[in-house]
Amino acid sequence: MIGSMPVEEFSYGVDMAGLDPASLGESLRAVAMDAMFDIPRMSSWLAGFVAAQQAVGLNMLRRLSGEQPQPVAGPAPGDKRFADDAWKHNPFLHGSVEEYFVRLNAAHSLVDSARVPEVTRRKAKFAIGLMMDAMAPTNVPWMNPTVIKEALDSGGGSLVRGLRNFLDDFEHNGGRPRQVDASGFQVGRNLAATPGRVVMRNRLIELIAYEPQTPKVYAQPLLCSPPWINKYYIMDLAPGRSFVEWAVKHGFQTFAISYRNPDASMAALSMDDYLRLGVLAALECVEELTGCKQVNIAALCLGGTLALLALAHLAALGPEQAKRIGWATLTNALIDFEEPGDLGIFTDEAAIERLETKTARLGYLGDKEMSGTFDALRGNDLIWSYVVNNWFMGRRPPAFDILAWNGDSTRLPAAMHSQYLRACYLRNEIVKPGAFTVCGTPVDLGMIETPLYVLGAESDHIAPWRSTYATTQRVGGQAKFTLSSSGHVAGIVNPPGNPKAHYWTKDVAERGVAAEVWRAAAAKVDGSWWEDWAAWACARSGKLVAAAKLPAGEPAPGKYVVDDLGPMLDPISGFSVTKTAAVSKGRKAGAGDGHSDGRTRANDAGGKTKAKGKIPR
Repeated sequence: MIGSMPVEEFSYGVDMAGLDPASLGESLRAVAMDAMFDIPRMSSWLAGFVAAQQAVGLNMLRRLSGEQPQPVAGPAPGDKRFADDAWKHNPFLHGSVEEYFVRLNAAHSLVDSARVPEVTRRKAKFAIGLMMDAMAPTNVPWMNPTVIKEALDSGGGSLVRGLRNFLDDFEHNGGRPRQVDASGFQVGRNLAATPGRVVMRNRLIELIAYEPQTPKVYAQPLLCSPPWINKYYIMDLAPGRSFVEWAVKHGFQTFAISYRNPDASMAALSMDDYLRLGVLAALECVEELTGCKQVNIAALCLGGTLALLALAHLAALGPEQAKRIGWATLTNALIDFEEPGDLGIFTDEAAIERLETKTARLGYLGDKEMSGTFDALRGNDLIWSYVVNNWFMGRRPPAFDILAWNGDSTRLPAAMHSQYLRACYLRNEIVKPGAFTVCGTPVDLGMIETPLYVLGAESDHIAPWRSTYATTQRVGGQAKFTLSSSGHVAGIVNPPGNPKAHYWTKDVAERGVAAEVWRAAAAKVDGSWWEDWAAWACARSGKLVAAAKLPAGEPAPGKYVVDDLGPMLDPISGFSVTKTAAVSKGRKAGAGDGHSDGRTRANDAGGKTKAKGKIPR
């Protein structure tokens, strides 16, 4: 037994829920078997566990008599589950909390002492976390004082509403509690709402050009490279909270990639295709539209990984190609996967083989599986808090733009997903010169001389900040590192005005300086890193000039973001003077010139209609 649940029951439960991509049940069984065959260690562990349980019982008796004994174990500061004073002042409830954390600590100590491989230990500890999150006393409705008070105050109405919410989620949300009330959000209206138009479409991306909002713009345009694991508009969230809007209002002629949601027909697409049809195709189109030979890139998460691969690819092609990107911003992007955080639990050989078997049948990794994995990383915040709020207390989930975006999930092509996991998480090839090849060129990060602004987030559980800092130690050019006080998503949704926001920064991250040493020497600044980034980026983006004239096109946010493939239009035949001039100079047709990548011309008639789409529920 682990905690108070038999291993086989836990394994069965996670398999039913689809939460066992990393063989968590097998890892728990390995720990249990190791303990059973080491009688002295098991006896010592049991003796300590029984003694702690006895102390919990004695403490409860002492509290009943009016004493205030020191608890044997308890929640960490800031654990919101036990915020109600009844958990502290009611002797029985206090005892249940103390006993819960005794079990949690005992389970962790058993795993820590197990003679199993480190990867097995990490999986087992993660599995115990999932299990113990579910077993928290707050998740027992008749024990939770907040639930009981709500039921009494509403005359039982909260329980009736909770049952309705549960039945609705069971029927329409895969049996999972909803995290957000998305009914008030609409893509193109109050999400992804910065005015713009689609100026290019190929089989993988749409390129959105945003309308300039300043009298003049910086000479070097800005291309936003979002992650393809979610919809692009995390970079263009709600008005006032949009990084794209911020950039446009600060004088950048801004473009953004919007990826198509892959289906089975795209199963064979690789990282080469994502680079060629994505960043490189968009880069060439921006060059042609603006007439500028240097384009800058702002990238997030996997979009940052791909952007750095583009930098390495262009550097390998020679100095002239490398100069096509003036500078790049990498936000919460992993390049060095030596310490990938909790996601590393899901990416050993056995786990990848299980995923490959599943994706081979479909041609892609399903969106629900991805969202389930990420939710499991923060089960208390992303699962159980909504069980209590929605099902036990009968409340609606909050209307929150980030969670609305998070629920708008995407799929991943089978071939690309497998290649990404193996090359990055399993073998960490990108940081090994020549070990990884993309679009025919070996990757050597040391050849990258492009100035970088690298951002990490202090509480990021997907791209740990020390790992994002490692990027500054791998590239050949100068890199500035900034550490935000936020998490993975709030790392990009970080508008000025939050009194709790702060960041640490230095002008340059010196080579050979460890992450903790850098942090100790960095200056802490109150406010949003957006302001620091704007000062850094504006100084490196050229003079202020008149904005390039944009061709007509369908209004942003386009079709791909609402899973509408739209018509594949005629190939581009000269949508701007710049395109015509480029062709007249004899530039050779290539991966991004409107021929080999299937790029299409924006629909001239499309500007008369507004692209709209509800967040999927």
